[in-house]
Amino acid sequence: IPEVSMPRIARLLNNSESTIYHVMSRTALDGLPMGDREKEYLLNVIKRYSKLFFVDIIGFSLLDNHFHVLLKMHPGDLYSDEQIKERYTRFYEDDLNFKDEDIQYYRDRWYSLPVFMSEIKLRFTRFYNKSHNRRGFFWGGRYKSVIVDKGETLINCLAYIDLNPVRAHIVEKPEQYRWSS
Repeated sequence: IPEVSMPRIARLLNNSESTIYHVMSRTALDGLPMGDREKEYLLNVIKRYSKLFFVDIIGFSLLDNHFHVLLKMHPGDLYSDEQIKERYTRFYEDDLNFKDEDIQYYRDRWYSLPVFMSEIKLRFTRFYNKSHNRRGFFWGGRYKSVIVDKGETLINCLAYIDLNPVRAHIVEKPEQYRWSS
């Protein structure tokens, strides 16, 4: 019997207003491959790209084999052309290659959750593979994301993320864990 492949289920994205997402991704590697050095690098990558993309990081937890990020994506039309150029120049430390005709491209790109996550996961994978002298995938497939309502749902989701290291018996209190919000 021939194998039938099912198409991917499209991600639920809200492209019309600021939206909060709980995003998570797990490594494809066995064991617990992310030590302090890797978590520090991943945190710096998330911070760096959150300054470029139209995103606010609300909460996060970076563990030894997966991570959670609670974030709010903002539509690109909330930003002026000048703000987009400023972000480009600050991030790339280059204003010579910026073209005004590319403003809409960056406006759309920096509002894209899939592009944001792709950049983070790709940068981290390159770092990890180079520092561990290996090749291939680091992450176990696509990231997962869920749209989070405001109010009590948001508070519960943030508590879930911050309590991850407690549930994993790494620390007794969330504030004792260095790699979480």
